[in-house]
Amino acid sequence: MAVPKRRTSASKRDMRRAANEKIVAPNVIPCANCGEPALPHRVCPSCGHYKGREVTKMVEETEE
Repeated sequence: MAVPKRRTSASKRDMRRAANEKIVAPNVIPCANCGEPALPHRVCPSCGHYKGREVTKMVEETEE
């Protein structure tokens, strides 16, 4: 069985791992109903619509 002759340094190990551990910003699209930013394939958090129909009823906030 193959055995490494030298220990892999922390720098080389971390460079190898760096390609898979990057942080990516979420893809945000405008809602088709209200135009607010929303995640794709999910109900819009501001209006409650998904694929052109109302999925959840949103409660209006009243200012006092």
